[in-house]
Amino acid sequence: MAFQLSRRRVLQSAVTAGALAGLAPQHYRRVLGANSRLRIASIGTGGKGWSDLLGVAASPSVDVAALCDIDSSKEHLGRAAEKYPHAATFDDWRKLLDTSKDVQGVLVSTPDFMHAPISLAAMQLGKHIFCQKPLTHTVFEARQMRLAAKKAGVVTQMCNQIQSHSAYRTAVHWVHSGLIGKVKEVHSWQSNNPTWPRHIDTPAGADPVPSHIRWDLWQGVAPETAYKANLYHPFNWRGWQAFGTGQLGDFGCHILDPVFKALKLTSPVSLQVAAPALKKESWTDRCTVQYLFPGTEYTTAGRLPVTWYDAAGVEPPRDRIQDIPSDVALPKAGSVLIGEKGSLVIPHVAMPSVYPKERFSAEKLETLPNVDHYTQWADACLGNGATTSHFDYAGPLTEAVLLGTIGIRFPDQGLDWDAENLRITNVASANDYLSKTYRKGWEPTWS
Repeated sequence: MAFQLSRRRVLQSAVTAGALAGLAPQHYRRVLGANSRLRIASIGTGGKGWSDLLGVAASPSVDVAALCDIDSSKEHLGRAAEKYPHAATFDDWRKLLDTSKDVQGVLVSTPDFMHAPISLAAMQLGKHIFCQKPLTHTVFEARQMRLAAKKAGVVTQMCNQIQSHSAYRTAVHWVHSGLIGKVKEVHSWQSNNPTWPRHIDTPAGADPVPSHIRWDLWQGVAPETAYKANLYHPFNWRGWQAFGTGQLGDFGCHILDPVFKALKLTSPVSLQVAAPALKKESWTDRCTVQYLFPGTEYTTAGRLPVTWYDAAGVEPPRDRIQDIPSDVALPKAGSVLIGEKGSLVIPHVAMPSVYPKERFSAEKLETLPNVDHYTQWADACLGNGATTSHFDYAGPLTEAVLLGTIGIRFPDQGLDWDAENLRITNVASANDYLSKTYRKGWEPTWS
């Protein structure tokens, strides 16, 4: 049974979330000052943790003070410790936070299920946060991350780094400039086949835990699970419900990001999912999520349909994609925004294009340069500028994405979403999946 949200907690979340709406990133209270240096800790140093660490540490104003990983092997903590030999090393993030008092910023690059517990604890200590996407494992956690960031007054950034790429920035700029007019509907998709497991049963048995892995620490807040070599750690956790958020959670905060930015979307009012019945513990290998969002200044009507598709080889039905000739190949992943004046294709990741071609002169297609998503956070921590994927933005984006993962559990049942009160109003049992239970002794502190 999932953790039940008390009415008092929900109402507190709703009231505070309302107050967040007008919060500008410049209201950070704990910035250090342009002449200071930022001492960072990296929690999770393999895979994306390695590239996150290198990206932030590229700032000349950053010092790497502490490193943490449950895996001491060369590909994880070993490599990071070799590159930053003066940094303190830990296998338990709780000890890092307890002892590294001089750390001012924390990178959280763990599997999805540990993002919120670590980030919340660090923010409650007044530390700035750079957190991998999706921001959290549950909708409730996403709301709490947003609230905690405001309360602590810290600088935050979700690592959907393609937001800062020229391609996504240019697509957003074209919509804001009115190039395709107001938008009538959106189709977004991911048709590549991931390498991690999906739609499978859990293999029986257990394997010996290698000496370089602290398996109990890896499990963290999740239910106790038997170790199986390469089934969860270091990467295949994405396909399991207890640890990851599936294909939608993995790519939604990337591919839907320019849609949210361009159209200034908030929370959906409803969604409906087509998907096969879930296996007991793994995520599905395909789904279609039909969201309905409130209209904005960039849409044609009071409601905007946004449809997400993921499955190997899938793409939106061509008869729904106007203005794009049938002989034009769509990208393997991306979005199409259908506007009054034409359609915008936003590949993941390549420069956008508009159709019909003859309607748009090349001189009107201004492009924007790349921005460094990593050093942008470091700069903002030092009082120079602001982040663009701060939790006031990344929180609602993550909530929308993770509502889709709840819908996967209730295929062909429309879910009506009351964002203010953090509640699905028409399918009571779906509310059980807004949050979850946590392993005894690992429960997060919410305030």
